Amino acid sequence: MYRALALKAIETDTSFDDEAALLKLAQNARIRLEPTIGGNRTLLDGRDVSSRIRERDVSEAASRVSVHPRVREWMVARQREMGAGGGVVMEGRDIGTQVFPDADLKIFLDADPVVREQRRMAQQKIKGDVAASVAADLRERDHRDRTRAASPLVAAKDAVVINSSELSEDEVLALVEDLVKKKI
Repeated sequence: MYRALALKAIETDTSFDDEAALLKLAQNARIRLEPTIGGNRTLLDGRDVSSRIRERDVSEAASRVSVHPRVREWMVARQREMGAGGGVVMEGRDIGTQVFPDADLKIFLDADPVVREQRRMAQQKIKGDVAASVAADLRERDHRDRTRAASPLVAAKDAVVINSSELSEDEVLALVEDLVKKKI
């Protein structure tokens, strides 16, 4: 949702530092998450932006728009509406601490920063000179998210922390499935 708002800010040339303008933009945007077999599709004002919101400029912008307390408050309310009926799986940097502090199961996925950078490069097929810049951006985003005043990135006290540095995607999935089965 923050990525969709960031994209809307980019497209409307709204300053990432203008909390009031970003809040108004969020309130007027239609952001929908649509589950599919391959993962959620993100719809912004009726158009599929699922791929676009994973691009570097939007990732950077999402971290910048998400620092504003009133924007976060509005987004959290929308996320809670989505999960009000239960039976949902949500991921995000403050889902277990701010959005659903009473969730039945909270998992905090972590990895060594260098491993995360390598995964991001592979995910986005980045090579060469751009790689160093992407790594620096990722470190800056993590620092900003961990030190922001509103909803900083931290593991919930009751979250199961999985360090995936040495694990494959399938191994992480197996661990998560096991945790869910035990909870059910």
